[in-house]
Amino acid sequence: MQSPDAVGMTHRTSPSMPVVRFREPADACKRVAAEIASLIRQRAAESRRCVLGLATGSTPIRVYRELIRMHREERLSFFNVVTFNLDEYYPIKPESAQSYHRFMSEHFFNHIDIIRSNVHLPKGTVELENVSGYCRDYEELILRSGGIDLQLLGIGRTGHVGFNEPGAKRDSRTRLVRLDTVTRNDAVKDFGDLERVPLLAITMGVETILQARRIRLLAFGEHKARIVQQAIENRISSALPATFLRGHRDVQYLVDYDAAQCLPPSFFGTPLQ
Repeated sequence: MQSPDAVGMTHRTSPSMPVVRFREPADACKRVAAEIASLIRQRAAESRRCVLGLATGSTPIRVYRELIRMHREERLSFFNVVTFNLDEYYPIKPESAQSYHRFMSEHFFNHIDIIRSNVHLPKGTVELENVSGYCRDYEELILRSGGIDLQLLGIGRTGHVGFNEPGAKRDSRTRLVRLDTVTRNDAVKDFGDLERVPLLAITMGVETILQARRIRLLAFGEHKARIVQQAIENRISSALPATFLRGHRDVQYLVDYDAAQCLPPSFFGTPLQ
């Protein structure tokens, strides 16, 4: 039997809001990757597509590494997988170093057997006058694909999920948004200078995310501790869009000890066996 620390601890803040704490981020990422792999295989056995909502950045990268390992070593096939990414900077070319198109190709898609026509990311090159129609088409494509089976999320220091910054409404759909100053400052490490960070992005909306059948949110590090606490404990409000997740029927926060440090120890209840 694994020790509780190796597996994690859980406590439900509401009938649909479990939080699982892990000693190491890698353990949380392996847990999510195993769940995704199981879902892919289940859908394949049923001759059905598995539709995944994906996120970018340093938080989910270990999930992608584990899925690549499973593809190479355990014959996990992505032939039946359809993906939709949450967001993309606007405007930005797909070949740009900071583009999420490039990130996903380099860290995931180039290393698995997914059919490229089944890969969907918001385009940062759509003409401005066509963005609204493009966003509606993105929504319709998700629906035509059967809806998202599992949505992978991170959380920004503003409480954003995707690029749904403070002020985002619960019924929001895929659209063009203005990035918060905090979010842009956090992106300086990638762009080198604040003036180079785009002011805008295309993002799935809050309602788009909530339509997923499962949601798994990863948060690691001391710098995420306060926003994790607020997202779980604050009043549900557009002032902190991540709070809207608490109304979802199958959502789970997977956090490391550093990201959980603002939550009281009693919050986690009985260790998992």
